[in-house]
Amino acid sequence: MSESPQIVAIVNVTEDSFSDGGRFLESEAAIAHARKLADDGADWTELGPASSHPDANPVTAENQIRRLEPVIAALREGPLPLSVDATTPEVLAWALDAGIEMVNDVRGFPDPAIQERLASSKARAVVVHSLLGEERARRDDASPAHVLSSIDRFFDRRLAELVAAGVDESRLIVDPGMGFFLGRDPKASIAVLRGLGALRERFGRPVFVSVSRKSFLRVVTGRGVEDVGAATLAAELYAVRQGVDYIRTHDAGALRDGIAISGAITP
Repeated sequence: MSESPQIVAIVNVTEDSFSDGGRFLESEAAIAHARKLADDGADWTELGPASSHPDANPVTAENQIRRLEPVIAALREGPLPLSVDATTPEVLAWALDAGIEMVNDVRGFPDPAIQERLASSKARAVVVHSLLGEERARRDDASPAHVLSSIDRFFDRRLAELVAAGVDESRLIVDPGMGFFLGRDPKASIAVLRGLGALRERFGRPVFVSVSRKSFLRVVTGRGVEDVGAATLAAELYAVRQGVDYIRTHDAGALRDGIAISGAITP
């Protein structure tokens, strides 16, 4: 089995995330949950101050930063490096100024000012593809062929933009997107999963993937978000076999155990 990916544990400091909205909105709950995920085997803690699913409410930059500040202050001296999952330029700039080790933008960092700010930082940058390039997903239709073509065009353009802006290529990580970011047809996300190894080879950059509890798994299995843990783990372990470098997940313990057993079985 190839080298294990880094496990990026999701902590949504939000009121309306599709899977756990409201559970960790209070800073004390978010801090406790992050520490548990670290104990469960995560390599990174990723904090999300606003949801990006289709029905999410907008959250001002001021409120996003207010949600992040106490959690980051408590976790900064902890065992794991921190990532911030945000799209609002003011929030991304604040996170970079705060010395966050990784930032993740579902729009793929389209803003020239943020590209320049990334260039002057040391943070890793997860460049996410979506069909829309917007803050939130939408329930649109797209064929697998259209999605795969969109991924190639997007990374050809955006990676070149970021390097031209002065971002060190060694800090760029590619994320093809999953679920509603690729449209509502589950076949698109499945096609992207199958092609993760080729994506890594095509662009020569580490690959980051987030399938945890996503809509395409729920469509395929017919299960609700509370019951899609087994499907999530199956998709994540497939991504491991494809050689991805980072997996973003709600359940760090299950993924860590799954990787351990797969490694023990595989010569």
